[in-house]
Amino acid sequence: MECVFGLVGNGFAIVAADTSAVHSILVHKNNEDKIMALDSHKLIAASGEPGDRVQFTEYVQKNVSLYQFRNGIPLTTAAAANFTRGELATALRKNPYSVNILMAGYDKEAGASLYYIDYIATLHKVDKGAFGYGSYFSLSTMDRHFRSDMSVEEAIELVDKCILEIRSRLVIAPPNFVIKIVDKDGAREHAWRQSVQDVTTAAV
Repeated sequence: MECVFGLVGNGFAIVAADTSAVHSILVHKNNEDKIMALDSHKLIAASGEPGDRVQFTEYVQKNVSLYQFRNGIPLTTAAAANFTRGELATALRKNPYSVNILMAGYDKEAGASLYYIDYIATLHKVDKGAFGYGSYFSLSTMDRHFRSDMSVEEAIELVDKCILEIRSRLVIAPPNFVIKIVDKDGAREHAWRQSVQDVTTAAV
């Protein structure tokens, strides 16, 4: 039931993810941030088994930081995506991770980019991508409305359309989403789209 999607616009990339932490028929929390900052200009949005998702994205983040610490220069988005794909491919034949990734970044020379990496270590550079049941609706909505020269405002409007379609058409739709942007000014959180607030249960 997880929903992760993203797109590349004119000089920026946007990724959005649901914020539900679920197991079987239970919802444990509605504010789980599934989009991690790898460094100042890279975001990694992941879906999959919670343990694999958290462990693998943290592993990638620390290795990207280690490379910059050792060499004095950061990895490009393409290099980070290829490193991630290589680690998934190595693990695939030993102890595979059940995790799907959208990696967004901004490089001075290449500009904004988005990479699609699935659990069997398939890597593609894409203009738009999605994972989870929400992809059935977000991909078709982006196919209809996406343009490569979109402004940030237009892209956010498109993301909101995707969220509305997911909420309207998916039987068990996640209520809350987080949206993050990366551009020449860095990676940052843009907004949360919340229809359900977390409530704390009083101890009896």
